Amino acid sequence: MKKYIAEMMGTMVLVLMGCGTAVSLSCTSADPSLAATVIGTAIAFGLAVVAMAYTIGEISGCHINPAITLSCLLSGRINAKDAMMYMIFQVIGAVLGSAILWLLTDNSGLTGTGANCCQEGVSILGGLIAEIAFTFVFVLVVLGTTDAEKGAGKFAGLAIGLSLILVHLACIRYTGTSVNPARSIGPALFQGGEALSQLWIFIIGPFIGAILSAIVWRVIAGKK
Repeated sequence: MKKYIAEMMGTMVLVLMGCGTAVSLSCTSADPSLAATVIGTAIAFGLAVVAMAYTIGEISGCHINPAITLSCLLSGRINAKDAMMYMIFQVIGAVLGSAILWLLTDNSGLTGTGANCCQEGVSILGGLIAEIAFTFVFVLVVLGTTDAEKGAGKFAGLAIGLSLILVHLACIRYTGTSVNPARSIGPALFQGGEALSQLWIFIIGPFIGAILSAIVWRVIAGKK
């Protein structure tokens, strides 16, 4: 059954990501500059993860995402005290990064802080489902590639970064892509308005996705 479930999950990811990306990019094909923004943003998030993975990975494991920390807690890879402190400091880091961005853009003619919100035509429920589904896929990759026995070793950081690019390409059209509560909290605090009123989506959604990924990984990896 483990092999069958693994194949089911792999095929689901293939269709979700491949078709999801096609849909996202087709929505922007009439505006090449917007399509470039989507692709550029996706690559930026992925490369940031790769850079940090090889910078602080040996120190903290480079979670930099409360959803990943929650999944590691549920998988027995981190204790509750460390998990709580990780999440607190992740949010602090996100606020600091957003503050820098806000200062840079405040007098430059640029607006916004890259906060998440449901995109045009996307309902609250649709945004929540998107965040659950894409966080589930992303965190599942993290758990798999960093597994002590079945993981990708030194290539884990690269695999995780590439998967985040893929997740962004497929999900940006729906929510701007969060899959990371800290990443949404920081920008929303400075941007306010709709980003702040919808912030709960980008906290609850990723946490639900992380819980589901921890459960599924235990099943397909044969963890007890």
